[in-house]
Amino acid sequence: MPRVAILNVVGLTEGHLGPRLPRITAYARAGAVRRIDPVLPAVTCTAQSTYLTGLPPGSHGAVANGWYDRGLSEVHFWKQSNHVVQGRKLWEELRERTPGFTCAKLFWWYNMYSSADYSITPRPMYPADGRKVFDIYSWPPDLRPGVKQELGEFPFPGFWGPAAGLPSPAGGRDCATRWIAGSARWVEEQHGPTLNLVYLPHLDYNLQRLGPGDPAVARDFEEIDQIVGDLIDLFDRRGVEVILLSEYGITPVSRPVHVNRALREAGLLTVREELGLELLDPGNSLAFAVADHQVAHVYVNDPGVLPEVRRILEALPGVGELLDAREQESRGLRHPRAGDLIAVAAPDAWFTYYYWLEDRRAPDFARCVDIHRKPGYDPVELFIDPALRAPKLRIAWKLLRKALGFRMLMDLIPLDAGLVKGSHGARPMSPRDFPVLILPREVPALPEVIPAEGVYGVLRNHLLGPAAGGRGEA
Repeated sequence: MPRVAILNVVGLTEGHLGPRLPRITAYARAGAVRRIDPVLPAVTCTAQSTYLTGLPPGSHGAVANGWYDRGLSEVHFWKQSNHVVQGRKLWEELRERTPGFTCAKLFWWYNMYSSADYSITPRPMYPADGRKVFDIYSWPPDLRPGVKQELGEFPFPGFWGPAAGLPSPAGGRDCATRWIAGSARWVEEQHGPTLNLVYLPHLDYNLQRLGPGDPAVARDFEEIDQIVGDLIDLFDRRGVEVILLSEYGITPVSRPVHVNRALREAGLLTVREELGLELLDPGNSLAFAVADHQVAHVYVNDPGVLPEVRRILEALPGVGELLDAREQESRGLRHPRAGDLIAVAAPDAWFTYYYWLEDRRAPDFARCVDIHRKPGYDPVELFIDPALRAPKLRIAWKLLRKALGFRMLMDLIPLDAGLVKGSHGARPMSPRDFPVLILPREVPALPEVIPAEGVYGVLRNHLLGPAAGGRGEA
């Protein structure tokens, strides 16, 4: 079995190949390039789970980056236990077939309590005094101090939030992705895994913040090309084959769609007041949406209002498609975690989680980077509120208060969803915006477009040989 590194270059598409990515393009032209027909929804957790199990979302259960737990009456986003994903994982099959096989999983999601041999993933610490201390989790535990001694602390603000993809005190524009690449080098040198799964998110930030057509993103392509090119060279020197893939392509958007506001205005969504602010009360709502980029799972607690909910959403500008239980079943999406309806945005639209009708009533976490408390994905976390005066001084003051032991609210995020210029989740209109799979050599029988569920078989066969057979075939 060859040793293989799979570099997940987030947001990469065939349309990006060319002069902006000279090293990646040279590698692609020397091997094989295939488009991946993206899974629905084409979001991080769903795409990765599909690639690593060969199963559709209705079977592996990662129906989005977050969903509503009907038993707890709570929305959960960005959970980290690998037990969330149902089905046998790629490395588990390879380990069964090959004695001595080992796998490293570096910053791919659902990376806690995984059966992978080596894991590193972002994981802040939350002391009882209310602080949030940036850190990582690792398995085995001694990976954590070892990699931090080699690379320093993980630059968490560069991984997500208004500093991601921009120069900041956390480091350069690409500091988080460069740190992850460094961890891949360190794990390779220290442990030499058979399979090394490496997540490289740098393109994700400014393609959403600025949009894929903004000339300023040329610098992001230059930076990711250097990081990926250096990793390819490193692995080549060590006899490791490299596969590149991506989860989705990011396309231009100009219309934020407020599904929850429409449901609230119809009297179907309930909020509760806490300290003068409004919180979504999902357990008491007749219907509400868990928005995730261009897809929203709509949960209907009273089946009697389902026809009304459907009428509201079908009439809502920016909703391109609405899937009921039967349609979800036919497309491999039906699962107990899925919404009773799934809304898919029009090509130029995306869904917000906003449910308040007046900004002064928005919850305090709405103006913060708070990926777990928000009942939906919020790309506006990539921005600092342009209405704030002297934001750098404001940040410095808040950090000083934190350092002195005082509680503070890092309320810097705007509530203007119109700032977002790129999104993903729906199937792009152009196949050139599909995610991509780049193999080190041509595979003659491989189709030009591979279904997302077929990526598993391509990866397995690359390691075991085409005679391996089994599920997930392209």
